[in-house]
Amino acid sequence: MQKRTLLASLFTAATLLTVAGCSSNQAVKTNDGKTIVTDGKPQVDKDTGLVSYKNAETGKTEQINRDRVKEMSELDN
Repeated sequence: MQKRTLLASLFTAATLLTVAGCSSNQAVKTNDGKTIVTDGKPQVDKDTGLVSYKNAETGKTEQINRDRVKEMSELDN
């Protein structure tokens, strides 16, 4: 019983660390020279052409038109 609890705890901890490691900040550079730092990877909606992201500074979910985005890149955390 103790081994099972320990094994389940280790598995849960490893899973949480893996998931937490996947969400890195991204830099979205716009055509007008602004840089937006996002919390996690932005999602592109191919139907509407909008890029949805969580702003790292405000914590709010925002959108920008894909035509206004020059480049998206991962930041070293």
